[in-house]
Amino acid sequence: MIAARAFEGRCVAVFGLARTGLGAVHALKSGGATVIAWDDNSAARDLGSQAGAEIKPWREWWWEEIEALILSPGVPLTHPKPHEVVEHARAAKVPVIGDVDLFAREIRPDPEKPGRAPLIAITGTNGKSTTTALIGHVLNACGFDAQVGGNIGKSVLELGTPGPRTIYVLEMSSFQIDLAPGLMPDIGVLSNLTPDHIDRHGTMDNYAAIKARLMRQTARDGQVIIGVDDTYTSSIFTSLAASGGAAAWPVSVGKVLGRGVFVVDGVLYDAEGPRAVPVMEMKDAPRRPGAHNWQNAALAYAAVKPYVRDPRAIAAAIASFPGLAHRMELVGALGKVQFINDSKATNADATARALAVYPDIFWIAGGKPKEGGIESLAAFFPRVRKAYLIGEAAHQFARTLDGKAMYEMSNTLDVALEHATHEAQASSAPAPVVLLSPACASYDQFKDFEQRGDAFRQLVARLPLSMRAAS
Repeated sequence: MIAARAFEGRCVAVFGLARTGLGAVHALKSGGATVIAWDDNSAARDLGSQAGAEIKPWREWWWEEIEALILSPGVPLTHPKPHEVVEHARAAKVPVIGDVDLFAREIRPDPEKPGRAPLIAITGTNGKSTTTALIGHVLNACGFDAQVGGNIGKSVLELGTPGPRTIYVLEMSSFQIDLAPGLMPDIGVLSNLTPDHIDRHGTMDNYAAIKARLMRQTARDGQVIIGVDDTYTSSIFTSLAASGGAAAWPVSVGKVLGRGVFVVDGVLYDAEGPRAVPVMEMKDAPRRPGAHNWQNAALAYAAVKPYVRDPRAIAAAIASFPGLAHRMELVGALGKVQFINDSKATNADATARALAVYPDIFWIAGGKPKEGGIESLAAFFPRVRKAYLIGEAAHQFARTLDGKAMYEMSNTLDVALEHATHEAQASSAPAPVVLLSPACASYDQFKDFEQRGDAFRQLVARLPLSMRAAS
């Protein structure tokens, strides 16, 4: 754990006592601060009290004595309107920050000071978790102590204190960036941008601006690594490349770049020198199929290159990466049928990446729908042998699929899996795939995408027995 000493002897408020808020309480108390906190959930309040915070409803806080408000990333900061606690803090002229900003104050109070532990920050709409984990995996495989956290795994204040080989690798959501004005990474990575979290940011332009902010906060002697295969990220790259700040390197899949890192015809090239040099064939990483995983690999390669000088070592580490749960994860096979857990695909763009990989798909889709539905996936419908629709989005998705792909209203995951398995086994397809890639949030039937993916994995594990019983 990292002790937050920046507020030693002063009072700090924490609103929201889930993972990041509770970590902030522990860190602040370890650093000698007085902590007052609140959460609407009574169990969370109990944990906050056990961590040493004084639990008091926020309307009863003594605002004149509070030096900063540590806000949970899940609490609205701007849209659709600021939470009342944010409005009270602003009226009292109390800074509103998050746990990442506390982390930044401790790890690098003077960003220009030599000897600080390097910090790589990764953001984007899709692929940022896999890219973050992959960067950590490569660094660890090459002898570094990669401390990986943020929006993935541990909260930032739960990470270890820096040692001589430590490199911090942080996944950053747009909510966390909004609350981390003091974070100054050495390497900033932006994967891609598609519409997401518009309810929290108001417009796509606002959402993109927050992602771009993290790139602009990157140290001037550092680097920004940006995927340039969509309109928003390409525009951000052009702006940053001309700004005179951190060196900007583009990454692409499918386009040959004059400079940067790119993947063409399944080969990763390094064009950061005078000519493009082949680094690895992506078929050597068979557990990470598809162009989106090639982008993750290219981003990770560019991000670690300032620290790992041997491209062969980076390539070997990329090839050995096992991947993350719930991201196109092979969770079982039954005869010729493979079962793929892609529960993390909570929007259509993420699902498109999975649909592009497999030719014969028995597709389980649905949940709590997001703006735009699955209309953008029409080009992939010929790959879908049949869709099995679940959750709130089932009727909306059925309207989109009507006349374009076969579907049924399965309603629940267990029914969808049972029916999909029977029909995949009976199909003429040589290698059918039962794919859970919902293109939806999970909140209608599950707590989160992880619970949904775990449920799918457990149901698959029980399939042989249930199918024998059915036959």
